[in-house]
Amino acid sequence: EVQLVESGGGLVQPGDSLRLSCAVSGFDIGKHSMSWVRQAPGKGLEWLSAITSGGAGPFYVTSVMGRFTMSRDIAKNTLYLQMDSLKPEDTAVYYCARVYRMIVAGTYEYDHRGQGTQVTVSS
Repeated sequence: EVQLVESGGGLVQPGDSLRLSCAVSGFDIGKHSMSWVRQAPGKGLEWLSAITSGGAGPFYVTSVMGRFTMSRDIAKNTLYLQMDSLKPEDTAVYYCARVYRMIVAGTYEYDHRGQGTQVTVSS
């Protein structure tokens, strides 16, 4: 059974940092392209970052470049998203997802996604 379980979210102030984790079971993350995505209240799913199955990347959307760092630990089958200099506009539910295919750069289809972890940035 495929499972992706995110953790590490919370309520923080602007400028703070958080580290999200995504524990994966049921497949090897090293054999699949993986992404972090988020959904803000009232908005659609936004792609944030990706590492390809071949280990290329990570690649980032412009809005988080230089502030967020995606990494993976293949031995632990776990993804991470280090988020620094958080802003109120980063408030969203954050998900890790397995990429099914790339439509165009930055636009993907996903075949598995976790339940998400809430990140709230507010003073």
